[in-house]
Amino acid sequence: MEDFLREVGSELADEARNLSTEALGRQMNVVGGPPEAALPRNVGLLFFNETPDRFFPATQIDVVWFPEGPGGDRFDEKTFKGPLDRIARDALSYIERNYLKQTVIKHPDRAEAERFWNFPFGAIEEAVVNAVYHRSYEIREPVEVRITRADLVVLSFPGPDRSIRMDGLRAGRAVSRRYRNRRIGEFLKELDLTEGRSTGIAKILNVMAANGSPAPEFESDEDRSYFLIRLPVHRRAAREDIPEVTGEIKAHDEAHDEAHEPMNDIERKILELCSDQPKNTHDLLQVLGYKIRMNRGTELV
Repeated sequence: MEDFLREVGSELADEARNLSTEALGRQMNVVGGPPEAALPRNVGLLFFNETPDRFFPATQIDVVWFPEGPGGDRFDEKTFKGPLDRIARDALSYIERNYLKQTVIKHPDRAEAERFWNFPFGAIEEAVVNAVYHRSYEIREPVEVRITRADLVVLSFPGPDRSIRMDGLRAGRAVSRRYRNRRIGEFLKELDLTEGRSTGIAKILNVMAANGSPAPEFESDEDRSYFLIRLPVHRRAAREDIPEVTGEIKAHDEAHDEAHEPMNDIERKILELCSDQPKNTHDLLQVLGYKIRMNRGTELV
């Protein structure tokens, strides 16, 4: 609780160390009941307990990668358990490291390169946090993120409140008349993980459009028993392979950019000199007419 208060910049953080756990919990409204029988509130168990799944089974986020598609024989799964804000952040960080890929296209007629992501992080963040915020913690089903080369799907249970019309939601104009898990939303808002004003769907639409991606899809049934957000892959990134090793994405992008930088005159000359057989640095310097190399690059004098 103290860590949370410091992160959100609460004045209560300075007083926290002088308060008992119960007193601090009552100040934060995550502890209730009479003094002789104090009890944690549900929101307190979900945010400030290391194992909230003991009290609310399936409080977790499952990230599943299908390299061969949903019908394939292979899949990789990673489960995130713990306090709500932590599992949301950890799952998003894991997805960003392992499955997001930026494509850079350079054009000869203009200086600025074209850049886009297979899936824009901002849309994924909104979809995952929306699921954590609005799911039911009485239903024993996890939030599931399913990733293929064609799309990224976030599934949660149940669906939107019946006061929300699906056509309005798909257009980004949905405004709920009542909020499920309002206290969870308040904590997520303080952590800057959500705005809490029914703006998440509109943001997903805007972020996908800004990335040049196809429009997202939102799905539920008549009983509103589930809610599915599907983010299609960017059409021009659809044929690119997603690296399957953690941490490979950034190195791949840097190598991609470096490989497409034009060669200067010295680099081109060195390549020609080495086309017949390998040459050491001393021989190259003599042939090029230089005496010393100033640094590890190609700046010669």
